[in-house]
Parts: sequence; structure tokens; C-alpha cells
Amino acid sequence: MLESELILIFEKIYDKRKYLGMKILQRIKQIGPGILVTAAFIGPGTITTCSITGASFGYTLLWGLLFSIIATILLQEMSVRLGLIGKMGLGEALRQQFKNPLLKYISAGLVLSAILVGNAAYETGNILGASLGMIDLTGIEGVQLGELSIGIWGPIIGLLAFILLEMGSYKRIEKMIIGLVLLMSFAFITTAIMVGPAIMDVIKGAFVPSLPEGSFYLLMGLIGTTVVPYNLFLHASSVREKWNSASDLKVARTDLFFSVVLGGFISMSIVITAAASFYQSSIEINGAGDLAAQLKPLLGNWAGVFMGIGLFAAGISSAITAPLAAAYATAGILGYAPDLKSKRFKWIWRIILLIGIVFSAIGYSPIKAIVFAQFANGLLLPFIAVFLLIVMNNKNILQGYANNKLQNTLAVIVVMIALGLGIKSITHLFGLL
Repeated sequence: MLESELILIFEKIYDKRKYLGMKILQRIKQIGPGILVTAAFIGPGTITTCSITGASFGYTLLWGLLFSIIATILLQEMSVRLGLIGKMGLGEALRQQFKNPLLKYISAGLVLSAILVGNAAYETGNILGASLGMIDLTGIEGVQLGELSIGIWGPIIGLLAFILLEMGSYKRIEKMIIGLVLLMSFAFITTAIMVGPAIMDVIKGAFVPSLPEGSFYLLMGLIGTTVVPYNLFLHASSVREKWNSASDLKVARTDLFFSVVLGGFISMSIVITAAASFYQSSIEINGAGDLAAQLKPLLGNWAGVFMGIGLFAAGISSAITAPLAAAYATAGILGYAPDLKSKRFKWIWRIILLIGIVFSAIGYSPIKAIVFAQFANGLLLPFIAVFLLIVMNNKNILQGYANNKLQNTLAVIVVMIALGLGIKSITHLFGLL
């Protein structure tokens, strides 16, 4: 009797574990567009900004990342509804929303200039970042042609991104990105645990806002590298590729929340690693490469391996998503078909990718350009967010899923904070404050 009861209990436990395993597997299969957003904002530029922030100001600006994560979830959720319910990308919605030609041209000009120029700068940094990761892992840099040094990893990584995008398969891109994001999550979060941060200081930095002297530019960089305007275009368009019914909204929101929170943990891990290892030390950290090199004496060769893997995964995932986001945004604004197999669509991402490959091959390091582009993103964010807010209150597009009062209130708070930071940054640049 006792034996049969034990067997019955074990069978129930097995069934529950099997059910739980199936549920987890089902959840993983549902991950998609949100992870593209994470891959897009966790690139070498993010690693550079977070590394410099942690090394320069310790844990004190972690609250800026926490705000950025919350703001990203709020804004990207609206983008999800636009794609899933409105059946259009943000570029298409803006083109339809503004009937006045002047407003239409101003909005189109702002978006295209910021996204095309910004993504071209990002793409060079993305490919170079992935190249740094491969150099750390293999020890091979490039070839010497006379006095000219040609990096081999930039063209190789660019070619990999080109092949994947040229296939024109959203599902293949999505699976590749999921794997890369999980890989860099493991690399950066493990490294942050290994350095042994001061937990109470981490909590204080995340929940008690402070702005040390000279930190404002980096704060704007943290926001600009997390709440990325072009992700609003990428997300709305990619949601349409994954789902097609209002009943999928709950799954899409779960995907968004999981992906962005995971991205937030990655960014915070990099800040924490740099802060725990180099804050108030004489060692100067100017980017991700410096962080990897300086961690080796502290954590051994494994630090180099983890950072190399993280850099490679962050670089190549962003090298794929940045051209894709630029193509979605541009196609929507100009009225082209936002189709991965469309010739016009392909030529937009090809140009962005080509710029990245060429500049990375000749060794041009755009660290200043990347940080400035992130700074510019912080300035552009309130304007794009206002456009999105206007569209999300259009019931002709969103039907019964337009913003409610709470959603509008939260979005306005995010926009006002972003606008305030943008105004302060402009006055800061001109020495008014």
C-alpha cells in the first residue's frame, strides 16, 4: 500500500515537472520581438557608456538605468499595441497622422536624420565591438598591407550579418538574436557576480537618485542608450511579423517585460562590474576593451573570455538589428513596403551595414560619435515619444485599445522627465546652467 502511494506521489511530481517544463518551453518559444529590442539597445555603445559610468561614478547613476528600463517598457508597450492592433509601424502611423505637409516633413526629417545618421555611427561601433570580442577570444587582429592595417573581423562579422538579413527570414533572425542575447546575459551577469559588488551600495544607487558633478552627460548617455527612439519603429513592425491578433497582446506584453528587464540587468551588470573593480582607482576606463583588459589581473583569464563572449554577442546582435530598425523606420516614413524581401527595404539596411563594414575595416573607432549619438537620442526621445503618444490616442487606428487615462498619465510623466533632461542638456552645452 505504502509502495503504491509513493509511486502515485512520484508520478504526480513527474507530471507537474513535465507540465512546468512544457510551460517554460512554450514561454521561450513565445519570446521574439521584445528580444530584438534588447539586442538593439545592448550593443558596444551601451557597454562603453556603462563601463565609463561605473568606473567614473561608481553605483550612483544606476537609478538612471532603472528609470530608463521603466520608460522603455511604457513606451515599447504602446509600440506593441500599435503594431498588433493598428497593424502598422510607427513610421506609417506618423505619415498618416499628420495631414499638414509642414508637420509631415518636419516629423519625417527628424526621424530620418536621427535614425539613418545615428544607426550608421552605431553600426561601425557594433561591428568593432564584436571584433574586439573575437580578438579577445582568438588573439588574432588583422593583416598588414604595407603601412595600412586591415582588421579581418569587421568584414567577417559584417558578412555574417549581411547573409542573415539577406535571407529575408524574420524567424531565422529572431532565433539568432535570442541565442546571442542569452549568451551575453550569461557573460555579463556572471562577471558582475564574480567581482563581488557592495550590495547595499548597489541598492542605494538604483533607488536613491543623485547627480555627481560632471555626471550629467553620462546620465543622458545611459538614457539615450536604453530608451532608443528607433526601437519604437523596430518593435511595432516586428510585432506584426510574429503575431496577428488582439488575443496575442498578453503574450506580446510578457515578451516585452521579460526582454527589457533582462536587458536592464545586463546594463546594470556592466556598470556594477566597472564600479566594483575600478571606481576611485587610478585605472582609466575608456571603453569595453579597457574593461576586459583590466579585469584579467583581478579575475584571471576567465574575465577575458566572459567579456570577449559578451562583446561579440552584443556587437553582432546589434549589427543585425540596427540596420533592420533603420530600414523599418525609413520604409514606414517614406511609404515603402516594410518587407524583408522588398528591394527598397533591402537597400536601406545594406547601406547602413556597408558603412559599418568599411569604417570598421580601416580601424575607425567611433567611441565619441557613439556617445554623442546616444546623447542626441536622449534629446530626440521626447519628440518621438510625443509623436507616439498622439498616435496612441487615435481611436481610428487603435480602436478600443487606444491609451487610457493611466497610460497617458504615465507616458506624459516619462515625456516630461525626458524633455526636462533634454532642455537641461542643451543649456548645459551652451553653458547656461
